[in-house]
Amino acid sequence: MNLNSKLFDDGVEQIPSRNGFGEGLVLAAEENEQVVGLCADLTESTRMQAFAEKFPQRFIEVGVAEQNLATVAAGMALGGKIPFIASYATFSPGRNWEQIRTTICYNDVPVKIIGSHAGVSVGPDGATHQALEDIAMMRVSPNVVVVSPADSIEARKATLAIARLNKPCYLRLSRDKVPVITTNTTPFEIGKAEVFYEGKDATIVATGQMVYRALMAAKELESSKISVRVINCHTIKPIDQETILKAAKETGAIVSAEEHQVTGGLGGAVAEVLSQNYPVPLQIVGIEDRFGESGAPNELMEKFGLTKNAIIKAIMQVLRMKGK
Repeated sequence: MNLNSKLFDDGVEQIPSRNGFGEGLVLAAEENEQVVGLCADLTESTRMQAFAEKFPQRFIEVGVAEQNLATVAAGMALGGKIPFIASYATFSPGRNWEQIRTTICYNDVPVKIIGSHAGVSVGPDGATHQALEDIAMMRVSPNVVVVSPADSIEARKATLAIARLNKPCYLRLSRDKVPVITTNTTPFEIGKAEVFYEGKDATIVATGQMVYRALMAAKELESSKISVRVINCHTIKPIDQETILKAAKETGAIVSAEEHQVTGGLGGAVAEVLSQNYPVPLQIVGIEDRFGESGAPNELMEKFGLTKNAIIKAIMQVLRMKGK
């Protein structure tokens, strides 16, 4: 797998994944003139600014009106446009989920919902601005593709990919800087998880910035002669059952890792795949049924157990359950 050569160095570059979305949106608009952008008064924060400046006739500032953001976009999609709507994930899909459900999902129109500032790594803004339920909200919605990129490069690729899909899509992005672990040549395909690290004793299925922490955990466990596979599951819906089941059969134990509630997110999706096809020991690393709080991003990731060490602890637990 072609990953960043500095991945395991202390100096690995860090960039918010939302930056990659901003770059990808401009590229998507250059590729297809039907691409339009709508924002809810967060143009700079969501990195839609470059698009708005380059394509002012294709950009609409809706204002602080997330319900209108969804319904206007649905109408434009019914008229042949490919709308990208951007806000904080707590507001879209958080505040306007019913409008997304009824006008976008029910009509199965290709609106691209961009949920920025997801997870506790939003930092000082606190619980009201830290979306921890958005994957579950969108995963349960019919017709929607759900994507959670690992870094800014993957976010750029994901933006281009969803622009080409004639489906509603949800793209989950970070506010804080995250390590750049992929390269321009790292494979990316909607619905296809990628094995980023080979292993035979257990598997970590991770998404978003937890992919980096999963890789760090796998690298550290090598010194204890524990071989762990790491899968980047950037597409949570449709989930790549084939890759997950192959890992379950070959390694016999799985840990999932996400910056999201343990209920209804990636872990829930993995559990559904395993329980219905090939049950193996599973542990879910994520937020344990609580709201976020204010603090520095790294401090919050530590407090909420979203760390390399938490993943290692979960690996040791599934290995005990496996009987190794």
